[in-house]
Amino acid sequence: MGKVLVTNINGEYTAAMIVETEAYAGVTDRASHAFDGRNTNRTKIMYSDGGVAYVYLIYGIHHLFNVVTNLEGTPHAVLVRAGEPLDGIDIMLGRRGKEKLTPALTAGPGAMSAALGITTSFTGASLQSDELYIEDRGIVIPEADIIAGTRVGVAYAREDALLPYRFSVKGNRYVSKGKGL
Repeated sequence: MGKVLVTNINGEYTAAMIVETEAYAGVTDRASHAFDGRNTNRTKIMYSDGGVAYVYLIYGIHHLFNVVTNLEGTPHAVLVRAGEPLDGIDIMLGRRGKEKLTPALTAGPGAMSAALGITTSFTGASLQSDELYIEDRGIVIPEADIIAGTRVGVAYAREDALLPYRFSVKGNRYVSKGKGL
């Protein structure tokens, strides 16, 4: 929370402060794409060293951005669900076909990825590249303002759906409502 996700695609610079995430704990987490050791063409990037992007397509239209977070061989990832727009808002509006800034611009993982120009083409990209990176701008979110709750859309994961692996910034208007992409 509070770090800034940046894209610089073809000279179009955009940035949003991360305000909502969901964690996925690899082979033991029924909600994870890598549950039970699944290692497919789509998920193999999750088994990489942390610090790379895992972007997948859902419903054939929404690109969802994840950060691979563990050591090679341990497929943990964090889905970035929402961001508060900071820079390049006009570019984000254009990418989303919107005319004015509202929370819908980047509230939800599909909306956020679209606004920042993130697609599956970034899967495997280092998060220290010139086109896609996370930076620390010194924004501090007090621990008391970080809310933990259950993840969204993973009811199929049974008891793992109830794990408190969704984190959001209390009161931030860009936090998704918990259902939409």
